This record gives sequence, structure tokens and C-alpha cells, in this order.
Amino acid sequence: MNIKGFDALAKHLPELRTVGGRIRLVVMGLSRFLLTTVYFIASDQIPTWTIDSSIVVMALGFYFLSRMFTQKKALIEKYQDEAYRAAVMRFALSGLAILFAMIVHIAYMGDPNKMKFTQGVFPTVIHVLGWYWLVVGLVLWIRSALTFGVDNLAWLYVYFPNEGRFVNADIYGVLRHPVYAGVMRVGLGLALLNSGIFALSFMPFLPLGFFGWIRLVEEKDLIERFSDYAEYRKRTPAFWVKPQDIGKFFKFLITGN
Repeated sequence: MNIKGFDALAKHLPELRTVGGRIRLVVMGLSRFLLTTVYFIASDQIPTWTIDSSIVVMALGFYFLSRMFTQKKALIEKYQDEAYRAAVMRFALSGLAILFAMIVHIAYMGDPNKMKFTQGVFPTVIHVLGWYWLVVGLVLWIRSALTFGVDNLAWLYVYFPNEGRFVNADIYGVLRHPVYAGVMRVGLGLALLNSGIFALSFMPFLPLGFFGWIRLVEEKDLIERFSDYAEYRKRTPAFWVKPQDIGKFFKFLITGN
């Protein structure tokens, strides 16, 4: 398959090599997404649970993903070369599906009191801003994912560091985590398009969740594997572009370079 990093990923995740295997992965991920969505629909019927449920589900998604890292040693001891596959099947699929359902939930998050911006020009301004952040987030996510490759996106080299490849792209001089930055912009866009108090009130928790994830889990691993990462972290923001780098940011969105 002509997707950057696909062959390297399929080497250690054999389900990707066959149609049946890929269908199995999709069904596993989709079932978890649907279960989480059903939970959101039910919990939205109780207004006091709406925001709390989103926070708890987000934490659960990050917990599953963190197990890929915290259980690495135990999985390698038990499964050896099959450890990465076991981590994906046990933890990554569930974590990613849950987080994806959480992001989508922002779009339809209930607001039974109908407390929306409905007066004057506010609806137009808010919806324009919503579409702006949604489009920018989607383009940033797609561009970054294509640049980074599915092997890196799936944390393959956490388990196989000697096989890792260096990704040289200007966007990583502007943002440390452009993929996550894209997800956060999508979430903000969906919240503005929803325009409900609950959706907008949840938004501060989204970057907090991702910040906790990178600080407590992903970047701890990166610092262990790359001696210069701590210095790189000091000079490069994680999610939001410095004013002087806005031109480079939009150049990447437009050209992919």
C-alpha cells in the first residue's frame, strides 16, 4: 500500500497484510467507537454528566494509550517480537477509538437549556470561526500525518527503536506535535459550530488532556530515546505557533512543506 510507513508498520502488525486482517482491525476499532458513542448519547440525557463524562472518557482513552508505554517491558518479556502487536490489539485500538469518539462527541454534545449565542451577529461570527478552526485542524492533521508516516503515528519505534527513521520537515521546527495540534483545532472548531455552553466549556480540558499525555507519557519516552529532545522541547512549542512562525505554519498547510 502506497502510504508512508505502511510497509514498516505491516511488518510488525501482520493484520495489515491481508484484507481480512484489516477488516478485523476496523471492526475492533469501530466497535469501541460505537460503544463509547452509545455511552455519550446516554450520559447526555443527564445534563450534569455531559462535561464530566467527556473528561472521564478522555482520561480513559489516554490511559489505554499510556499502557502501550508503561507495559512495554512486560509485553516484550512475554511476547518478544510480538509485543508491539499485542500492545496495539490490547491498548492502542481501544485508546484511539475512545479518543476519536470523544472528539466527535463535541459536535453533538447536548445542551438541554439551549444556552447558545443566538443574538445579533454572534451566530455568524462563531460559525465562521468554527469552520476556520475545523478546516485548519483537518488540513494540519492530514498534512502532518502524511509527513510523519503511519509507522510513527502508531508508535512503532517505541518498541523497535533501532528501526526508527528521522523525519525532517519544517513543521517540526514550528510545532513539536502538529498531529495533536490538528486534533485540538478540530475540537475547537466543532465546539464553536455546536455553540452550546457545554461544548465550549469542555474545550479548556482538551489541551490539558493532550498536554498531560505528552508530558507524562510520550515525551518521557522521547527524552529517553533522543538525547537532544529536552533541548528541542524548550525551544519549540507543542501545539500553538509562535507569532514569528505563522508564515511557516500556513506555508505547510498550503504546500505540505
